[in-house]
Amino acid sequence: MRVLRITWRQRSAKAALAVLAVVAVLAVAGGALAPADPLTQHPADMLQGPSAAHLLGTDYLGRDVLSRVVSGTGLSIGGALEAVGAALLVGVLPGLASVWLGPAVEWTTQRAADTLMIMPFTVFAIAVVGALGNGVHQAMLALGILFAPLYFRVTRAAALGLKQAQYVEAAELMGASRRWILRTHVWGKILPTIAVTTAQVAGQALLVVSSLTFLGLGVKAPAPTWGGMLASDLGYLAQQPWAPLVPGAAIMITVGALNLLADAIRDGGARPVALTSATPVRPAPAKPAAEPAVRVVESRQTEEAERRVTTG
Repeated sequence: MRVLRITWRQRSAKAALAVLAVVAVLAVAGGALAPADPLTQHPADMLQGPSAAHLLGTDYLGRDVLSRVVSGTGLSIGGALEAVGAALLVGVLPGLASVWLGPAVEWTTQRAADTLMIMPFTVFAIAVVGALGNGVHQAMLALGILFAPLYFRVTRAAALGLKQAQYVEAAELMGASRRWILRTHVWGKILPTIAVTTAQVAGQALLVVSSLTFLGLGVKAPAPTWGGMLASDLGYLAQQPWAPLVPGAAIMITVGALNLLADAIRDGGARPVALTSATPVRPAPAKPAAEPAVRVVESRQTEEAERRVTTG
């Protein structure tokens, strides 16, 4: 797609994708790349500073901090992606249906989206976890439902503009089915907008997932997560005041890369296509001067007035 090609040419997009590629590798193979077992406890090495054996030190149970950060990438990123996937399914399809399936569907989906938008993330997630059990899938489903109204509104706004386009109206008059119109004329044009929204929602979801694991919801201890490491490090700030910086930096760098990628995609979609040397540039036709025409009209009116006076 043209938008993706323009986005790839930007330095900010390349930097963001490089960071996200590293995060993806750690999320997939973090357990194999960890220098030590993230769950093994060494009471004799509790709260140690950085050293050759432990590059980022140890926590309050003597576990290697670097290994826990690397191994916790998969659970943290996987939870955020699960929430984003649920939001895509719950938000995009109703957004398209509200435009193409009539007033009843439009009214129902809009009222449901308005209701979900006023619910606080943490309270709703706690309620869902309390009703369905404390598990990562339950918590991520709750987050996906709460992020769905954003996809719904973005998709609906883009689809409304495309429905009023002349080529879409012409296709409807020619008897094209809704499925063919959506696949041919609509879906490809709203994908850049959905991509920007996905990058933004992924960053927000990572922050909310870290907040939930910080509260002990979703992933259960002793499984390492970035939010869980923050929660455990806050109890030992007197011994290691720098300890929360490690998982906090991982969250900050990942969210920053996602936001940078979202801005790059948005800029790529708004940037006009540059003319190449092979593109002929035609000069605009020169506009006729207005003053001579005005003078001719005025002179004719004067001649007619003088002729009337002489004849009278």
